[in-house]
Amino acid sequence: MKDLKRRDFIKTTAIAGAGMTVLPTAGFGKKKSSKKVAIGFIGVGGRGRSHLRNILLRDDVVVPAICDIDPEAIKHSLALIEKHGHKKPEVYSEGEFAWEKMLERDDIEGVIISTPWLWHTRMSVGAMKAGKYAGVEVSAANTMEECWDLVNTYEETGTPVMILENVCYRRDVLAVLNMVRQNLFGELIHARCGYQHDLRHVKFTGAEFGPGSHGEARWRTQHSLKRNGDVYPTHGLGPIATMMDINRGNRFTSLTSVATKARGLNAHIVKQGGKDHPNANIKWRQGDVITTTIETAMGESIIVTHDCNLPRPYSLGFRVQGVQGITEFDYHTRRIHVEGQTKGHGWEDMKEYLKKYDHPLWKRWGEYASGSGHGGMDFFVDHAFVESIKRKVNPPLDAYDAAAWSAVTPLSEASIENNGAPQEFPDFTRGRWVTNQPIFAVNGDEY
Repeated sequence: MKDLKRRDFIKTTAIAGAGMTVLPTAGFGKKKSSKKVAIGFIGVGGRGRSHLRNILLRDDVVVPAICDIDPEAIKHSLALIEKHGHKKPEVYSEGEFAWEKMLERDDIEGVIISTPWLWHTRMSVGAMKAGKYAGVEVSAANTMEECWDLVNTYEETGTPVMILENVCYRRDVLAVLNMVRQNLFGELIHARCGYQHDLRHVKFTGAEFGPGSHGEARWRTQHSLKRNGDVYPTHGLGPIATMMDINRGNRFTSLTSVATKARGLNAHIVKQGGKDHPNANIKWRQGDVITTTIETAMGESIIVTHDCNLPRPYSLGFRVQGVQGITEFDYHTRRIHVEGQTKGHGWEDMKEYLKKYDHPLWKRWGEYASGSGHGGMDFFVDHAFVESIKRKVNPPLDAYDAAAWSAVTPLSEASIENNGAPQEFPDFTRGRWVTNQPIFAVNGDEY
């Protein structure tokens, strides 16, 4: 029933045209096209098919082509497309560079990229050079060179890239963004966030990883083997960046990072395969807990934590703190203290605050978003990508966001390698952050 409601919603919005009371046009002043948007998919594994499901529910999108080198991923995707009554797409699966052939098509306007991380920038750059909007999964880049590749290619081609950071659209995250913009906490001073998620079951098939394993264990674990840094910063940092107007009135200026010793993955291997397993004595490069402190041009600090190799409950560990109050929130806790409103010096449950400051995007589309994955936030990030293409405008999370957020990875590696030495962030906007205005989720009439 949720899928049917969402399909009816998309049909209604398509008929409504450019009406600002229904569709998000106010932020850009562009009239959307009534024709269907053609989107291709590069990578249709687990995450790629999640995006595909959302897109297939829309009556304003067609999928002319999909690309993946995994026959099982292709098989499941074709079945999904048939189930939703869409025309069978052309399949590109002949080798690692089959996606380049797909990008030569003139009937694709945008591509959604959900592949192993080392391909993200290369494929995004290829899409932009082919004149196709690139929607890239996180993180968008692995090195400083790749961060600049995203920015430079966007500026050279004029074709946008959107980082598909779905947590920016999480309901409580958008409510807190609303609180920040309504000055509930006063001038911001400090924030905390991170990616704290036990991923040992993702990084291993039993005690095995690499070729012959399943899912992300085939490639993701290699990053823990060869890199010591925060390799996955954007789930936590993206939302905080929107609250602190990064690249739009503010920017990251420097960071320092430290890493603990690496023990969690060894313990997991021994537990799964025994102390004599060939992988039991591997020396893992990535510390089990990576702690990064970021400074901003406007004087705030942000602590970002990466913690994926130890047993622990899931948490992004959000804290937002200003001169008038503070909130700490996630799935396991939601509490707030606002000077003059909270009784005494204690915490208050923020349930009523979340209702009061519920973001207009969720008030308008929450019912339709609820079945889309990750608590509904996947609907919003896919919707923003599609609508950006329809309006031929820059997406709300753009090349500069993709570069700045992803730069934490190589900069944290450099800081850890140099005993926690500070690392400077480049100004990816080349000075335009001073006059750029916020565009992400400014109200309910945009995306």
